[in-house]
Amino acid sequence: MKYATYGVNRLSFTDKIVVKKRLEIISIINSLIRENNLISCLDIVTTSDGRIESSNIVVKLLKGLKIKKSLSNQDISINLFDKIFKKSITNDFTQKEINKLSSDLVLSIATIEHVGNFKNQKKMLENIVKMTDQYFVFTTPNRYFPIDFHAKLPFLHWLPKSIHRFVLKTINLRYFSYEQNLNLLSKNDLETILKFKNVYYTIKKIKLFGLTSNFLVIGKIIKNENI
Repeated sequence: MKYATYGVNRLSFTDKIVVKKRLEIISIINSLIRENNLISCLDIVTTSDGRIESSNIVVKLLKGLKIKKSLSNQDISINLFDKIFKKSITNDFTQKEINKLSSDLVLSIATIEHVGNFKNQKKMLENIVKMTDQYFVFTTPNRYFPIDFHAKLPFLHWLPKSIHRFVLKTINLRYFSYEQNLNLLSKNDLETILKFKNVYYTIKKIKLFGLTSNFLVIGKIIKNENI
């Protein structure tokens, strides 16, 4: 499965909003790293697109880490990581691969809404849990925020998904009309997908204009339990 370089289609003012929100997220993650003495991080689906400021900004600005790894199905050449692995997060992984990827912190920024259907999203989280030694963190847009920043349209994404996708095709936004490219999640969806016996999690709300624009999920692995 290929994940497109979504940022190239953003307007500059939109990316400024994204950067501001991601700086807020970075502050939360840096506190998590500092308070729990985390030393290694795996970045899930690093993007090869460096043309906009928000690309990979979270993993770039994390502090205190001694080891940074990347897992992506894209060709990653940026001089940021100690180890780079090319594979899709929704694939199956051998135990040997999991051991190489395992890190104190597993990070995924605005990816889960782009991996396809609910089954793929669940598979992604199953793999993240397997690769996490202590904490995982991921973000995703709130489906019920009034504006979808992918299509840059208000309210349309609140329609039933079949109608939403049909309209996107009709107005020449075909790429985002396919579930494999965009599948937005609500808080209830996240709570359903996060049902693991060995995970304690919190869902933080990232606000924009007083409304929840994004969710920040922080999961902690509970040792000696099975999924």
